[in-house]
Amino acid sequence: MAATVTSKHPPAPAGLSPGDLLPAGRRFRLVLVLGFLAALGPLTIDMYLPALPAITGDLGATAAAVQLTLTGTLAGLAAGQLLIGPLSDAVGRRLPLLAGIGVHILASLLCAIAPNLAILGTLRVLQGAGAAAASVVAMAVIRDLYTGLPAARLLSRLMLVVGVAPILAPTVGGLVLRWSDWRGVFLVLTGVGLALLAAAAFALPETLPPNRRRHGGALGPIRDYGRLLGDRVYLGSILVAGLAVAALIAYVSGSSFVLQDVYGLDEQQFALVFALGAVGLIGATQVNVRLLRRWSPPQILSRALLAGVAGSAVLLVFALTGFGGLAGVLVPLWLVLAMVGLVMPNAPAIALSRHSEAAGTAAAMLGAVQFGVGALAAPLVGAIGTGAVAMAVVVLGGMVAAALTLWLVVRPRHLPVEGFETAVAVAH
Repeated sequence: MAATVTSKHPPAPAGLSPGDLLPAGRRFRLVLVLGFLAALGPLTIDMYLPALPAITGDLGATAAAVQLTLTGTLAGLAAGQLLIGPLSDAVGRRLPLLAGIGVHILASLLCAIAPNLAILGTLRVLQGAGAAAASVVAMAVIRDLYTGLPAARLLSRLMLVVGVAPILAPTVGGLVLRWSDWRGVFLVLTGVGLALLAAAAFALPETLPPNRRRHGGALGPIRDYGRLLGDRVYLGSILVAGLAVAALIAYVSGSSFVLQDVYGLDEQQFALVFALGAVGLIGATQVNVRLLRRWSPPQILSRALLAGVAGSAVLLVFALTGFGGLAGVLVPLWLVLAMVGLVMPNAPAIALSRHSEAAGTAAAMLGAVQFGVGALAAPLVGAIGTGAVAMAVVVLGGMVAAALTLWLVVRPRHLPVEGFETAVAVAH
């Protein structure tokens, strides 16, 4: 049986999180493993993006129908987390994680031999459900070990590893398409799943000891979800995270058609442009670590969403007028991606700081909302069209909705900041 991190240490002193008691080398390995686990979902989503036009032609489908396979993946990620989160609170983190990665491996292998779009779409739902285990357990482990500002800092570092996925995934997908067809992408995802299964089995300890597990029976998860839904700040924070992800998914789902079909980029050029946008997103997550030395997560979140709304409004204007051509679309789009990079660590940090007793369930609802709202964004872009305007409309809508939710529901100026202040004092 794997060792349990928290059981090896006494309770953390005031102002410290349990994870602060871990040796530096062990913390580094933990972040690395958690980052690769959290990256499984983005890898599953992004690696086949360069192949979307090829799938459209090969399976004789419309662009909107092929985009629904992306929606299926997001739906699987959302629904899977709602099941796996409470399960991980009841039986520990490792068992649901290993089972979920196994499901992802099987689904990826079957996607490679899918004969039509209907079967491919169904398998993508199953693939997403398997990847959900990696996403929710990674977040729950962070909450097991950290809270407040330390959690926000760790999430920022985690995004550095997670951010490699959107950079590498389309590039790897484009390279695979040079020697294989779109089915080869799913064979590569099968190999990725096998590698992550081995890493999780041998390198990730159990962070939820038996005395902290939930034993409420079948009604326990329902009570936990009810309590979470009754927390205005938690609910508003996860909606902010989900709506920001919706803006990101609108870009992800529409970019291959906009950049390749409208602006004429080939598969490798698209992968490069996509990677540059991901660099901006990752860079923002790392700048966030420094920003946290001066401002709290709610303060950073407020300013990031304001800038994100401004950037997405400029994107829509340039898309409507054609001003600046390709650069006129990419520059404001990259600004929006950077602001999403600031939202991604801070909104979850606020949400997860409130429910340590059900960290898996809280992380599950966070992930479900993120991917569930994102699942709605992908077909919405396809329904409006395949041009830059359609993508820009949904990006702007997501950012405006996120900002309104923050200011009207979360109300960051009224949040208690004691936990963040304590973490700041310890950090300095």
